[in-house]
Amino acid sequence: MTEARTSRKKAVVDVFQKYVANPVVKLIAGRVPGAPVLLEVTGRKTGQPRRNPVGGQLVGDSFWLVSEHGLRSQYVKNLVAQPKVRVRMRGRWRDGIAHVLPDDDPQARLRALRGVNSAAVRALGTNLLTIRIDLTA
Repeated sequence: MTEARTSRKKAVVDVFQKYVANPVVKLIAGRVPGAPVLLEVTGRKTGQPRRNPVGGQLVGDSFWLVSEHGLRSQYVKNLVAQPKVRVRMRGRWRDGIAHVLPDDDPQARLRALRGVNSAAVRALGTNLLTIRIDLTA
């Protein structure tokens, strides 16, 4: 995919997510089984909490996800700057430390995670990147 096409695709996906998908999904994220979780990061410029619905899977004490746009995603830039995050799942918040894993195969990870979100990330993603969040008690 050319750089110009990738940029256009990302711009379209960003607008759709910001104004259509995310406002709806945020209402159920982290509350309804099978729905995305809510990831809270600290804004790298403002220091304010920023919440984004993300899909992924809890494996042991780690939450795994694949970012559609990798390091171009604002929430990924934020968690790189401040890896301490919170994840809301099953109606409660859990603290964690995020790790960006550029050497992990995001396509293989999406196959392992399965589900509707993984299919959407494969279809809409432009620069896939695996992220592991190690959750604390």
